[in-house]
Amino acid sequence: MINMRTGIIALLSCTVAACAQDSQVSTTLPTGAAAYGVISAANTGQNSVTDYRIGPLDKLDVTVFEEPELSVKAIPVDASGLIALPLVGSVEARGKTASELSTELEKLFGEKYLKDPQVTVSVASSVSQRVSIQGEVTEPGVYQVTGPTTLLEVLSMAKGETDVAKLNEVVIFRNMNGQRMGAVFDVASIRRGQADDPAVQGNDMVVVGYSAARRFWQNVVRAAPILGIFTRIAPIPTSY
Repeated sequence: MINMRTGIIALLSCTVAACAQDSQVSTTLPTGAAAYGVISAANTGQNSVTDYRIGPLDKLDVTVFEEPELSVKAIPVDASGLIALPLVGSVEARGKTASELSTELEKLFGEKYLKDPQVTVSVASSVSQRVSIQGEVTEPGVYQVTGPTTLLEVLSMAKGETDVAKLNEVVIFRNMNGQRMGAVFDVASIRRGQADDPAVQGNDMVVVGYSAARRFWQNVVRAAPILGIFTRIAPIPTSY
């Protein structure tokens, strides 16, 4: 009886410690994150698949309203990130969203050739890019993505998160303006429709956090039958 009582006290002590540790994790990034600058998801400015960044060897459709001779289909982005268009010549496309490139082309066409041009750019096809998925996922590794891809889609590639994942601490690391930056997302909120599903780009690294308290309780549940915490109560005698 003393040994069992001691074991229960020890388990309760561990529970408090694990919960305290887990409460600290909520303000701490997963292992490896401290090496990078961190920005919040709200400040990324990139919260949907429409923010896909054009890369070399992608193919673009460029439509200039009411100017069919200037519109082109499946124009390739060369290895240096440029596209060649009528009148304006070579234009840097790499690293821009379709919307950003549309705005730039409207400016270029409007400077010398057209009055109030309306240009629409869309990604006709894109080459495979690599995304690394680490942390508490079923199958961590490096995956190929093609075209606009979201965080939930990337997690699905890795067969989803483990049962000890901390879903409010999923970090996307990305090179931005020559610096390695990270943004923290709450996957549970995204699945409930309370937050946008952010775009994941080539060369991004996704890290899913770890919940120490959840792991602890799983271990307790597995060990409970062996520890014998719950014992059978003898029936009350009906007579003396």
